[in-house]
Amino acid sequence: MKLKSLFCALILSLGLATAAFAAEPIKIGVYLPLTGQNAFGGQLELEGIQLAHKEMAQVLGRDVKLVIVDNKSDKVEAANAVKRLTAMEKVTGIIGTYGSSLALAGGEVSEKAKTPAIGTSCTNPLVTQGKKYYFRACFIDPYQGAGAATYAFQNLNAKKAAILKEVSNDYAVGLANFFNRSFKKLGGEVVSNLNYNAGDQDFTAQLTEIISKKPEVLFIPAYFAEGAIIMKQARELGATFRIMGGDAMDNPETVKIGGSAVEGFLHTTFPYDMNMPNLNDAAKKFTENWTAAYPEKEPNVNAALGYTSYMMFMKAIETAGSDDREAITKALAEMKDFPTVLGMLTINATHDAEMPIGVIEIKDGKRTYLGEVQPDM
Repeated sequence: MKLKSLFCALILSLGLATAAFAAEPIKIGVYLPLTGQNAFGGQLELEGIQLAHKEMAQVLGRDVKLVIVDNKSDKVEAANAVKRLTAMEKVTGIIGTYGSSLALAGGEVSEKAKTPAIGTSCTNPLVTQGKKYYFRACFIDPYQGAGAATYAFQNLNAKKAAILKEVSNDYAVGLANFFNRSFKKLGGEVVSNLNYNAGDQDFTAQLTEIISKKPEVLFIPAYFAEGAIIMKQARELGATFRIMGGDAMDNPETVKIGGSAVEGFLHTTFPYDMNMPNLNDAAKKFTENWTAAYPEKEPNVNAALGYTSYMMFMKAIETAGSDDREAITKALAEMKDFPTVLGMLTINATHDAEMPIGVIEIKDGKRTYLGEVQPDM
């Protein structure tokens, strides 16, 4: 009788241990710039991730736990953040990051740790190049640069363009090069291609030279704060050419900083806007839930990318049927026609997301979605 009781107690304890193990949360690491130069973008993406987590806090019957680390807008900190997430927290997957330079640093670490990662808005092609475990929820700069050049040449009828870029920034240099190449291929002329350094606040020397070349469009692959300052100084100098930028300018602060100087500014971005026609079901749900969670501010593209990255992981975990990193990596690599806020998303052979390119214009001080552009590659 004692033996039978002991056996029953053993079975019960094993059952409880199994249940406890099954109840362990699946950890998803997040590394974003929550302080420093890129903090505003990182914080918006985090809000999108947290909104998605609130909607889907469980997968495969287990809780999902977010482990959030600030990469402080610094390459070394980005690498250290991923080391902490993989070595100490032992996360199943990683979301991040805003900023291609930061993703390049963090990606090397996640690759060595064989931990799948999804970049939110890191558009430099080198982020995923040669990587098995790094993916992204966004398009890449060759595609975006070609889209901006196509729009400038075909829609604005611009035949002469100028470029002003931050020379030490991977995102800016890459996007500028792809715009330059595509614009020339279309038959346009780049009359000026000038640089500035990180932290610069006075762009009058470069702008004066650019104005003297009489371009019809100026392309600035800048982040929103410096981009807004460039536009203010350009208008103060009497510049009348159109100004275009990339997705890093898609930020509510652009208009606040630039004021009337950003009127008519155009930029490429990811295909989401709460007022765009024919919102898909995922975009409608995101918009409704965002408005309920953050009634004081409009939903934005950065948040949509964070939200999408989280949902991509949940789908991959469901497809894998476990939290095994290799199985999740395989599921991400094979993801096709996944309905997201940004449209139907497919991960291609280079682990980049294939999706349309949206075009935004600032009209009457507001972000206006003009539609989509098909790059002439």
